[in-house]
Amino acid sequence: MNDHPSQHITVAVDAGPLYGHRTGVGVAAAGVIDELQRRPSLTVKPYLVSFRATPRLGHTRLPLPGIVASHTWSRRSFPRADHWLRGADVVHGTNYVAPPTRLPTVVSVYDCWFLVHPELADPVVRRAGLALRRAVAEGAWVHVSASTINDQTREIFETDRVRTISLGPPPAITALTELSVPGEVTPFLGRPFILSIGTEEQRKDVPLLIEAFAAISDDVADAALVLAGSSGNASTDIDTAISALPMAVRARVHRLGRVEDPVKHWLLRQASVLAYLSLDEGFGFPILEAHEAGTPVVARAVGSVPEVAGSGAVLVAERDAEEVADALRRTLTDGGLRLKLIGAGHTNRARFSWASTVDQMIDLYHGAIADHR
Repeated sequence: MNDHPSQHITVAVDAGPLYGHRTGVGVAAAGVIDELQRRPSLTVKPYLVSFRATPRLGHTRLPLPGIVASHTWSRRSFPRADHWLRGADVVHGTNYVAPPTRLPTVVSVYDCWFLVHPELADPVVRRAGLALRRAVAEGAWVHVSASTINDQTREIFETDRVRTISLGPPPAITALTELSVPGEVTPFLGRPFILSIGTEEQRKDVPLLIEAFAAISDDVADAALVLAGSSGNASTDIDTAISALPMAVRARVHRLGRVEDPVKHWLLRQASVLAYLSLDEGFGFPILEAHEAGTPVVARAVGSVPEVAGSGAVLVAERDAEEVADALRRTLTDGGLRLKLIGAGHTNRARFSWASTVDQMIDLYHGAIADHR
């Protein structure tokens, strides 16, 4: 809880993730910012670094194009943002990067995949990693959402200025009665299906899921595999994995691309199982969305997943298609296991609260301010 209820502070917080398609980072930033704005002990000063987005009322645009900031801040601490963030007591970069500043700084880091594997990251992401390293070297505190990420972050940056604060739950799923059947789902309507949600990046390891689905295709002959997510650096690998399937199995794989929230919510409600097989994960909102939807989860036991999923998922320890296939097979066919997972998932989701997240975040802000002095 906040130990400084009488000390009013102003927090400059990166609202950039709220603009455009809402990713997991966007959900995290929105949850934090919305709850911060409810607190009378704070003044919240949202900012963004983008010339493409139109700033919302009350949001400050730093007068620096995003691509210029990406290149410049990855190399040096200039230009500093103090003039543009005048009046702030602390800066919170909600998406791995904070602008160079002489103010106390907190940066949220969700996973360290691109730091450990920079060769697999896009140039913009690699530059964000360099800017992050610069900020930490200059004294920024790091917020992570799981203890496993905490350990990894301390080792990578050689710092003790790391604080684990779990995130809250994703927004509530639209009630089933309010949804019409989306047209995208017509090819597999009425059939059981395994669902994968996430950008087609290598970290999500979708080809492993495709291999596992092929392994159980005879056992669950009527089931489909549904892949929902924007294209990314693994899209070509996914093309190859699907093309390698026998034609009859390939016809049961449905690749939807990016879907809007109403379609995603329908998929989560109707799926037989959510498969979440990331090679690393900083939090994992889809796990909690599946819990709310009453959908069993099969997930890889990596990064934050065991902490977030609790007892509400079948966890697979190894990157092994046969082990994944066995977990999917059991979850699809064992009614007792399914009921157990659904109940555990509802209980597990109730552990998460944005109020608790922000209580701890405010403590971190005050700690960063005291440390800066």
